[in-house]
Amino acid sequence: MPSYRVVTQKPSAFDAAEGSFDLEMEALGPMDVEIVESPADSEDEFIEATRDADAIIARGRPITKKIIEGLANCKVIALGSVGADSVDVAAATACGIPVTNVPDTFIEEVADHAMMLILATFRRLLVQDRMARDGSWEQGRPALSQFPRLMGQTLGFVSFGHVARLTARRAVPFGVNMLAYDPYIEELTMSDYGVEPVSLTELLQRSDIVSMHAPSTTEARHMLTEEHFRLMKPQALFINTGRGPTVDEAALIRALDEGWIAAAGLDVLETEPPTPDNPLLAMDNVILTPHVASASMRMWPEARRRVGQEIALVLSGRWPRTCVNPDVLARTDLRRWQPYSMDRGPGAG
Repeated sequence: MPSYRVVTQKPSAFDAAEGSFDLEMEALGPMDVEIVESPADSEDEFIEATRDADAIIARGRPITKKIIEGLANCKVIALGSVGADSVDVAAATACGIPVTNVPDTFIEEVADHAMMLILATFRRLLVQDRMARDGSWEQGRPALSQFPRLMGQTLGFVSFGHVARLTARRAVPFGVNMLAYDPYIEELTMSDYGVEPVSLTELLQRSDIVSMHAPSTTEARHMLTEEHFRLMKPQALFINTGRGPTVDEAALIRALDEGWIAAAGLDVLETEPPTPDNPLLAMDNVILTPHVASASMRMWPEARRRVGQEIALVLSGRWPRTCVNPDVLARTDLRRWQPYSMDRGPGAG
């Protein structure tokens, strides 16, 4: 009988592990750990499958308060993503269970994607592509000639975590001016990236491009509303590679439809996948990608390895490297072996 039992939901669609947990077991194998996939069709079935689990790999279903309160022996809930919105972190904290994530493994990919959306939206790539294909070739140059060049434009970052910082590095060669709003980051950190710290209101009023990077937390839900979009320039662009729920999508749709802002490039939406009648799908001034900013050949293997490493640390009695709810660590018997990040707190993207 294995010394430890780790349970995860068997995904109904895409399965990065494809039924094999060899990468997670690189760290867990020497500890005599068994990883069990539960085919649970209901929350109650999953509760029964995880009741005595030593750890949970959070994937395939939301880890709700009801599931967490049914755990009798769980020492850690591990996520293979940056965002922790699929886990009721407050319930886990109340039960004294650390929740881990992977805040740094695929940040380069997301920054690449953010910069791609900035450039594609600014140069109206989809509209230009359509003109080249549908016989409107001669209209392409006049269409773009009404817009300024990117050099000298102002790029504003809402939240200045890991992704925003690497996006700022990518933006420097394009000659943009950069602003950032983030009450959790030291101003000197922003200065190191050539970014001017400002208030949210000032950022929205001054920016030609607003890039949203706030994490999906209770405090950040609908951080940007109609009031905020009305502050932006009518020629401004809005980019979001963070989380959909940080934006009031109805307000964004109205802002695009009524010309409060000019265009948007979005990798995330408030509801995913979107319903077929979502107005964003039919807008020529919107570029959409299906929440794939982090995707690359490297992403899943490294994220899975990190999940195994985090579980191994906790099961061996040590603090995890990254903890979404670090306050809980002091209430456990886990040994502190290295300091966790105090920059924003573990898990910021």
